[in-house]
Parts: sequence; structure tokens; C-alpha cells
Amino acid sequence: MSGRVKTFSSVSSLFGRLAVAAALLVSGIVGASAQTAPFNPARANSGTLGVISGGADGTYIRIAADLANVLDGEDLRVLPMIGRGSLQNLRDIMFLRGVDIGIVQMDAREQLNAENLQGDAVRRLRFITRLYNEEVHIIASREITDIRQLEGKKVNIDKAGSGTNLTSRLIFGKLGIKPEMTTFDQASSYAKLKSGEIQAAVYVAGRPVRAIAEFQTEGRFHLLAIPFEGEIAESYFPASLANTDYPQLVDKDKPVDTLAVGSLLAVFNWPENSDRYNRVRRFVDAFFSRFDEFLLPGRHPKWKEVNLAADVPGWERVKPAQAWLDRAAMASKPSAQSQSFESFMSSKGLNVSAEQREVLFREFLAWQGEKQRAPRRVTRQD
Repeated sequence: MSGRVKTFSSVSSLFGRLAVAAALLVSGIVGASAQTAPFNPARANSGTLGVISGGADGTYIRIAADLANVLDGEDLRVLPMIGRGSLQNLRDIMFLRGVDIGIVQMDAREQLNAENLQGDAVRRLRFITRLYNEEVHIIASREITDIRQLEGKKVNIDKAGSGTNLTSRLIFGKLGIKPEMTTFDQASSYAKLKSGEIQAAVYVAGRPVRAIAEFQTEGRFHLLAIPFEGEIAESYFPASLANTDYPQLVDKDKPVDTLAVGSLLAVFNWPENSDRYNRVRRFVDAFFSRFDEFLLPGRHPKWKEVNLAADVPGWERVKPAQAWLDRAAMASKPSAQSQSFESFMSSKGLNVSAEQREVLFREFLAWQGEKQRAPRRVTRQD
């Protein structure tokens, strides 16, 4: 008896000490054991990933900011970077330290073939996913009513190396129009439009573009239509700009026909299991797994155009992205048991609630299992 009492006393004492320790932890009295783990610089750097985007007023930087806002956590940190356009972004992905991913136009890589770049680096460019279409915006004086009237006039096409610069040259060339092209940055071009130094300004970006929507026109300017014809149809998509996008530049009930070019997340194809390859893999897993969060209110409306599984002509998808999509496709396929159950329900013409369907499915699985076990029992009895 005394032994049991002693044991009970020891156990009670142990429980008491545990209770006191737990209370101290909750109240914060125990300092060292309750403190968070010390900051680990190596872990922080291994989880950091740089995304090169576009100018401060464009859509690219807002998309990159959304990536950071949604995906940042303990094991992944996205650093949005202001870039100088699609062509320069591709160069930065290939050669610049700290740039892991870039947002670029789908037609930008074609221009690299005309440049003296390392062929192997160009061949190792890959894409993670197709993003959205970017619309071509041409702001012009209301006195100019047809794009062909830009022949010989000063038209700003953004800085050299930008996607806008590349696409503008291609579009004007395909339409046979020869304006006098200037290469001011976007912010400067709006001031020069108002002063009359230039007659039009081009910007390729996903609508609505904040800088264009906030452009104070005083009724003097509008967005100019671009025809979808001839060679244009081989490289671009038809699109339109509405009054709801740009109230000061588009008349009500008179949308402006324009063109669009696709964009994508580009990446360099690093060797498997290298540090930079693993950064991209972590990003892909987080981005694809949490994509629904980009469709919530507060994110850029262009996310609603994104199809993660869409192919991009002329581009190869990077391996971690293709592997994730393959796993998702396999997981979404109904099992043989599910298919058999659906056939059974259809043959009986049964229409039940989701809760009843779940109960019937469990009973169906049990019935199938019993059928499979019955022949084995007969064999053992024989």
C-alpha cells in the first residue's frame, strides 16, 4: 500500500511540475525555451527568388508584386524587380545573378536570334506558364483618326530593348507604315504628347494600365484603333479597349479595336538539383498549388486570363512545372472504382444528394470488396 501511495505521490508531483512548466511557457515567463529559433541567413537566401518585371507604371510590376504578396513565407521569398522590358529581361534571365524568373512577351525571343548572344544560353530558355495577353495602346491626338496617318509623324515606341519597342517596330512594319520613331521612356512620352513634341505614344501592357488610365487628356487625345489584317493575324490576337478601362480615352459604347501579344513566365533551364534549379522548383510548387489565391479580389484582373497548362508555340516548359502539371492531371483522373460507380448510378437512373452519394459510394466499395474476396474463400475451401 505504501508503495502505491509513494508512486501516486511521485506521479502527482510530476504532473504538477508539468502543469507549472506549461503555464510558464504560455505566460512567457520561461524565456529561453519559448523564444523563436534564431534567424538563419543561409536558409533565407536559399529561399529567395528574384523576378524581373517591367516599369513602375506597367502591368508586369503589379503581377510580380502579386506573386510576392501571395507566395512569401518561411521557405520562399519573392523579390520583384523593375526591369527594362522583355528583351532585356531575357538577357537578365540568362546572364544576371539574382534574376531567376522574368515576365516577357511571347514574341521577344525571336529578336534574340538577330543578336550576337551565346547560342547555348538562348536554347536553354524555358517557360513556367503562359500568362495573359497584353494589349497594344496607341495614344494619339483626336485629330488623328487612322493609324496610317502616323506615316512620317513622331511616334514614341519606348526605350530600346523593351517589349513595346520590339512589337511597335513589327506592327508598323507589317502594316507598311513608317513613322519617325522616338525612344523616350513612358513617363516622358506623356509629357511630350501634351507639348506637341510627339504625335503618338505606344505602350504594350495588360489592360488596364494605371498610367494610361490616369493620363489627363483635357479631351485632346484618344486611343487609336489598329486593324487586324494581313501578316498581323499571323503573330498577334485581336483585342479591344473599352470605356470602362480608359474613361478619358475611349468613348462610351465605342470600344477601340487593337492587337494583343501573349506573355509568359520565362526561366533559365539550370542543371537538375542545382541551387538555382531548386529555387525554381520551390516557386513552381507554391505558385501552382496556390493559384486560386491570385483570382481573389484585390489581385490584378489579368490573372483571370491565365491558364497554367496552356502551351506556348516555340517554347519548352521547364521540368518542375511540367512534372507538377502531370501529377495534377493524374490526380484529377477518376479511379476505376469511381468510374464503375458512376456507370452503376447512371444505369439505375439514380439522382441523389451529395451526402447520399457519398454513403452509396462507400457501400459500393464494400460490396465490390466482398465480391473480390468471395472467390478467394472458395479457393481456400477447395
